Amino acid sequence: VQLVESGGDSVQSGGSLRLSCKTTAYTYSAYCVAWARQAPGKEREGVAQLGHDGSVTYAESVKDRFTILSDKANMTMYLEMNDLKSEDTAMYFCAAAFAKPCPTVHTVNSEYHYWGQGTQVTVSA
Repeated sequence: VQLVESGGDSVQSGGSLRLSCKTTAYTYSAYCVAWARQAPGKEREGVAQLGHDGSVTYAESVKDRFTILSDKANMTMYLEMNDLKSEDTAMYFCAAAFAKPCPTVHTVNSEYHYWGQGTQVTVSA
């Protein structure tokens, strides 16, 4: 399984970005995908998760601002981020797991075993 993120950039507070994650194994029926982030000096935290059944979970800090989407035909998933805040500044990673049911966003670090290299998002005030 390979995961390659793109789309990170520097934006001003209140702006929007869309991150992409190209994956090579989206056709598996038990494929779970997620986004996580790690800010300097902080632990990596799950941000959003999308199950193979269409179920989603979000971290409370991004709910109503971030949306996780998938395009299975192109084997790509996305993280649409709106109303960005300085506290959203972090390296963002996409992750994948093969599981039924899919682990939620709260267990991304322990339950997702395939990771991309990350893409940097910087939000300035």
